[in-house]
Amino acid sequence: MSLNNEYASHKLLVANRGEIAVRIIRTAQRLGIATVAIYTSSDALSPHVTIADEAVHLQNLADDQQELASESKLYLSSAAIVSICRQYQVTMVHPGYGFLSENEEFALSVEAARIIWLGPQPDVIRIMGLKHEARRLAANAGLQLVPGSQGLVNTLDEALSIANTIGFPVILKATAGGGGMGLLVCQNSGDLSKCFISAQERATSLFRNGGVFIERYYPAARHIEIQVFGNGLGDVVHMGERECSVQRRHQKVVEETPSPFVTAHPGLREDMCDAAVKLCRTIKYASAGTVEFLVDDESGEFFFLEMNTRIQVEHAITEAIHPGLDLVEMMLAQGVAQRSEARGLGHATQSMTQAIYDKNLAESRIHAIEARVYCENPSDGFKPSPGILQFVEFPQENWLRVDSWVSTGTEVTRFFDPLICKLIVTGSTREQAVSRMVQVLKACKVFGPPNNLAYLASICESTIFKEGKATTRFLDNFAFSPIAFTVLSAGIEMTIQDLPGRRIGLGIPQSGPMDSRAFSAANILAGNTAETEALEIVVLPGARCKLKFHTFAIVAITGKPATVKINGEQVLMWARLTVSENATLDIAGLPGPGFRVYLAIRGGFPEVPRYLGSKSTSMGLGGYQGRSLRVGDQLALTSQSSGQDEVAALLLPESLIPVYPQDWVIQVLAGPHDDEEILTAEGNAKFYSTKWFISSSSNRMGIRLESDHRIDWARLTGGEGGSHPSNILDNGYAIGTVNVNGDTPVILTNEGPDMGGYVCLCTVATGERWKLGQLSPGSTVTFCKISWQDAQVCMKATLRWIEAVQAVVAGSKPDMGFIDHGAFEKRESSGILHRNEWLPGSLRPAVTFRQAGDSAILVEYGSMHLDFVLRARVHALETEVRQRNVKGIWAFAPCIRSTMCHFNPSVISQADVLAVLLNAERSLPDSASDLRFPGRKITFPIILDDQWCRDALQRYMRTTRNNAVYLPSNVHYLARNNGLEGGAEEALQKLVDSAWLVFGVGFYLACPFLVPIDPRCRLVGQKMNPSRTYTPSGAVGIAGPVAAIYPVVSPGGYQLFGRTLPAWQTWGKGPDFASDRPWLLQPFDQVMFEPVSEEGYLEIEREFNAGQYKFKIEPAVFSMAAYITFTDGIQQEITEFKRKQAEGTAREEAREAELLREWQEQKAAKAPPAVDDIDVGPGCTSVTSSMSASVWKIKCQSGDVIQSADDILVILEAMKTEINILAGEENIGKVVKSLGKGIREGASVQVGDVLAWFE
Repeated sequence: MSLNNEYASHKLLVANRGEIAVRIIRTAQRLGIATVAIYTSSDALSPHVTIADEAVHLQNLADDQQELASESKLYLSSAAIVSICRQYQVTMVHPGYGFLSENEEFALSVEAARIIWLGPQPDVIRIMGLKHEARRLAANAGLQLVPGSQGLVNTLDEALSIANTIGFPVILKATAGGGGMGLLVCQNSGDLSKCFISAQERATSLFRNGGVFIERYYPAARHIEIQVFGNGLGDVVHMGERECSVQRRHQKVVEETPSPFVTAHPGLREDMCDAAVKLCRTIKYASAGTVEFLVDDESGEFFFLEMNTRIQVEHAITEAIHPGLDLVEMMLAQGVAQRSEARGLGHATQSMTQAIYDKNLAESRIHAIEARVYCENPSDGFKPSPGILQFVEFPQENWLRVDSWVSTGTEVTRFFDPLICKLIVTGSTREQAVSRMVQVLKACKVFGPPNNLAYLASICESTIFKEGKATTRFLDNFAFSPIAFTVLSAGIEMTIQDLPGRRIGLGIPQSGPMDSRAFSAANILAGNTAETEALEIVVLPGARCKLKFHTFAIVAITGKPATVKINGEQVLMWARLTVSENATLDIAGLPGPGFRVYLAIRGGFPEVPRYLGSKSTSMGLGGYQGRSLRVGDQLALTSQSSGQDEVAALLLPESLIPVYPQDWVIQVLAGPHDDEEILTAEGNAKFYSTKWFISSSSNRMGIRLESDHRIDWARLTGGEGGSHPSNILDNGYAIGTVNVNGDTPVILTNEGPDMGGYVCLCTVATGERWKLGQLSPGSTVTFCKISWQDAQVCMKATLRWIEAVQAVVAGSKPDMGFIDHGAFEKRESSGILHRNEWLPGSLRPAVTFRQAGDSAILVEYGSMHLDFVLRARVHALETEVRQRNVKGIWAFAPCIRSTMCHFNPSVISQADVLAVLLNAERSLPDSASDLRFPGRKITFPIILDDQWCRDALQRYMRTTRNNAVYLPSNVHYLARNNGLEGGAEEALQKLVDSAWLVFGVGFYLACPFLVPIDPRCRLVGQKMNPSRTYTPSGAVGIAGPVAAIYPVVSPGGYQLFGRTLPAWQTWGKGPDFASDRPWLLQPFDQVMFEPVSEEGYLEIEREFNAGQYKFKIEPAVFSMAAYITFTDGIQQEITEFKRKQAEGTAREEAREAELLREWQEQKAAKAPPAVDDIDVGPGCTSVTSSMSASVWKIKCQSGDVIQSADDILVILEAMKTEINILAGEENIGKVVKSLGKGIREGASVQVGDVLAWFE
């Protein structure tokens, strides 16, 4: 075409979304046309938004309650779209397909605004959109119609008369229908009588037009359509046919060209194409369109069905067989030509030359097939399957075209059609094209919620399709069974885990199974490697796990004793089992010790992708959808043979099956912080002798421990770390460490933070960590100190046990020696491995090397205060060790004044690591003043005292605590707490005046810990008590002297002063991130905050979320000499600032102590009294707790009559999961007499405690 120079003055708005919007914009950009995209909130990150030159949000003006329901209708807001066109000086509108593409009123309103409508004339859209009118026009043009009514059918009697004349079966069609909707097949007069009125009503509901007509229904027919293009002047060309017979519920699934049926019937193509062109000429059709025919499979006779006055989903296969053809480009050229003197494309232009298309069709050198890929579940009635696409990868072939709008991280919402891509293959023959399509369907990786890729592959591999014999009824009885299972019940929690999980650090949880021994055994029994991904399940009485297997599978179940049934027949745990196709696997919880069950399936979960090296589920990452499995989830499996040789029965001997006690003893290593600086000698002894109870608030992040006695601290406060003696300046944590939050010990487990501001008294030996997975609420644990050498014995015992399991599976005799480490000698040593004291007059600070379990050493510099010199020394130590490239040392976790050195004890001993660290420390210069640290200066946009952080505080005041020194404004509190006379304005100014140095990256998801370089800007604040349950992503807050940028929506306790962009991008999108490095910051980067408006922030946030935002980054070097010179020059100002700060902090701490006391008293007064004295008469029944938990909500009261077995009596909370306690069938009709003794909201209950009495 020669109109490219005409496009420069044009701007195109695409009134659509998804793949067609992307496809149209790409062509427009190739032609140099400026583009405008429109989008709804859920589409804000879609590629059609990000690739367009401009993008406009379709504002949702509905009430909040209707917002979600109306989202899908926003692309139908014709008035709003035309208004956008005017506002953005749009000159052309392309409607794509669906939505408003065949809406006469929209086309008229576009043209009325003097904007080019890229489609046929509005009156043609109207006539062809009414199917009975289209039939009349087709008949007048001489086309043969499917036998049926001459127009609309208004009464049932008329419908029955016509049906009896043309013969059953018949099909009722809505005249305004489309997309396979508004169709009802009637086999006889009875069906027709039942359906007629409902068909009219449904047509009115769907299309605002209740008109219906009747056609003869051909069960075995072909659906064949002709692609046409007209110039509006009477000239029409065709590009040949497409066969779309492979349909599901009248919706196309697979399309191809040329049609195998037409090819097998000489002359049919010419006749059909001539008829289509004849019809279009009679109406002077303009632009792209499709004339659809029904073809009798036996006679080859064809009948006009309808005309689609738009570009079709399947237009790409027509382009594929005509090299160089771009139908969108033709539509653009026609649109421009219509406004020119020519009034349309000239009949002599290349694109309107029929001979070119005829030559391609006659030579038939290319066969093209298209498959539509949907996020839908073929085994569950093709229900749409919204969710996150966790990994997307399409093959790269020169014969493959992929029209898509998705990539890794795309969220497919429930608001729109679930089409995610179209796969278009070409071949020199049909056989080659079919083979290539099968190849592509099996090679595509679209991992996330269920999709139809396997279903499409099954279709293309079927004999009927391969032979080209598919009719429109082909899929009606097409058998398809996925290689997968479906979750029918998910227990309390069910997640995918693997070994060893993630070993990255930076606050990215390691995850993996809590009980690695039982997990490994399940995998080995199932025939997998010990590390293969499997399911970790928590089941309790009344909260079972139930799965339906759609395919044969080999499985094994280990862990806590449970009742396991396959198709209702009880089977053994710790054994290899087979599950037949369509069988159910039921795992029911039993009372008693132990907590987690493991289910391994041979082959694992092939369509669960690795995230940062692991398939483990963690904090919105990895696993399936980054969460616990839910009812309805379906996971793909690996196809397995059902041959008996493969699945010989296997059962572990009883001597290898662990017995889980109620009272546990766990071996730990002292430290890092159990020395007498922190705990008194008596407190230390008491900690290790106490039998700690496991709290029901425990989960995979941490196991909370409860006891009657308090921790005996050797100090009153944590100094600069915080006001409580448990506080320290943030440092690294080891997995399995016993972290003390206030006076509550918490064992940090697989999802726990790797950094924080609380002391850690001891750390569980690696070989003992499996026990943590089986600690159940209500059980107890006692800690026994052992040496590092003893810890290696524990590890070897665990490995020997796994080797014994492998031996059983291999059919050899297991070595039963040393699978139990036995008792160890009691150790009294503290966790301090070595200490270099500070010498008077020396520039070298004190340094302490602390034991942090058997695989980490914490190196602490100086005393408990924030000092840039100390942080510089930490960085220098890490740099020196890294340069030595010591095998076995794999990570550091630096923070304020320390670093945690992580090492692999199977590669290098603790003594050798300590020697390396000591040697590296000795090699550092006495003074840090000459140290220089290269980094980057990165500018972050920030909106200060923003609405999102204020909303988080309002939520906190409504739901958690309504009166505190830091309420209602964190910013005003910071001003008072730091003695700033200028109030909030001065506080905010200080927070953006200085560059901030990144001291550490960790805690959770690479959260940065920042400190202002200018000491006069170092505001301090306490942590909120209790913490918030909600913090927006990107929020910036202060606790102590340190600030943090929250990476994701999460709980938190820092004092919030603004919102910026998070330094974390889950899918690594954007120029400053990568898929294997989704974090931005690293220690000794410098952060500058640049205030922006709310409107500006929203635009920046949209760009960031879409992976389009580029941070301003420049090289920077942090020089200790320059820093010392700077601070020396302002020392007097620093001293005065700190004086006022100390005064302000003292005042606010005193106020907070009083406000906290008042709040605690008010909370206690509001708590409903527990029932302590109950007179239970004869005949009373009760409902008891089946687990250790806390009472979250009470839903019944004395006098209530039980109406249903599903009446909720009490909601318990365990592992941050709500468990409904139901009345049960046996109590229907009974009256609630009383709650159980001591039952109130917030109370703890144990297994067997009475929750409610009935009479």
